[in-house]
Amino acid sequence: MPSSLFEIVELPNGDVALQRAGDKGEPMVCIRFSQESLYFLREFKFEVAKAMIEAGLEAASEISEGEDATIEFEIDGDTQTIH
Repeated sequence: MPSSLFEIVELPNGDVALQRAGDKGEPMVCIRFSQESLYFLREFKFEVAKAMIEAGLEAASEISEGEDATIEFEIDGDTQTIH
């Protein structure tokens, strides 16, 4: 039976991944930061990746519960909505 524990790891290519603990198969999620973003993130790369993964899991949970997973954000004064 597959493990229900997950871990956030750094892959050999520098990507951050979410995978089942102890599993060497394909990760469930991979996050690749550009060199420019790594410059700004510095040592906080994993904290940002963790926050991104947590937000994704929360959105997936809301979707599976049938809740509206609407996300609003603003770009240059324009409000954008993702459903």
